[in-house]
Amino acid sequence: MSKILEKESLGPKINLIKLKVPHIVRKAKPGQFVILRIHERGERIPMSIADLDLENDILTIIFQEVGKSTAELATFKPGETLSDVIGPLGKPTPIKNYGTSVCVGGGIGIAPLHPIAKALKGCGNKVISIIGARSKELLFMEEEMRKISDELLITTDDGSYGTRGLVSEPLAEMLKNKKKIDFVMAIGPVPMMKAVCYVTKPYRIKTMVSLNPIMIDGTGMCGVCRVSVGGETKFACVDGPDFDGHKVDFDELSIRLKMYLKEEKIAMERYLSLMGKQ
Repeated sequence: MSKILEKESLGPKINLIKLKVPHIVRKAKPGQFVILRIHERGERIPMSIADLDLENDILTIIFQEVGKSTAELATFKPGETLSDVIGPLGKPTPIKNYGTSVCVGGGIGIAPLHPIAKALKGCGNKVISIIGARSKELLFMEEEMRKISDELLITTDDGSYGTRGLVSEPLAEMLKNKKKIDFVMAIGPVPMMKAVCYVTKPYRIKTMVSLNPIMIDGTGMCGVCRVSVGGETKFACVDGPDFDGHKVDFDELSIRLKMYLKEEKIAMERYLSLMGKQ
């Protein structure tokens, strides 16, 4: 059982929770993730690590309410407990001094990008961060990203904050102006990561992406999280979640992510009906 120490709303359907889980925090590295269950009958939910408080053994998770399980998780309050939290899972992001590293985060992808950007900065990189969301109210962790970045650029789809446009556009502008970039890390929606890779590929810049396929056990046993990378089948839970973005088959990933939309909708409708919200 893991007790929720803190909970905070960061925006419409975007929530932050903090858990005291020493066995995870003391071993976790940037880029890894955890899997939690709300209760014994709940599904296993993969969650990215947004921050690690090593001094107090506190894990921070930021999640968006997109389905029945995350909607139910959002109802939990400080002091309540989750059935279980396991991790750290997956391989850590390869952290070293690349030189100038650009960290690109879109939407909820800003959360797992934070510890990676922090580690890159701590390793001596010059860190340029680009974060974006559909609108200002959906943007979060701005100050946290600013503290660990040499430069922070912000975009919103509707122009309500920062520069109007996509997160890939400032990156494209930098490269067009011949700015030297040695490494790019991109995390966010599949179309966003695909766009970033499209921008960097002609320049042959090492570009890593963190993939979020459908996942169940998180240990490589079920095979549900398989993705195609360089023409080979990989399991995101044990081979990733980070992969060479220039080798990822994003089109296949997009199709697989839509496989259970009908079932997810039905589950959400039933949950809302039971909760008296429909």
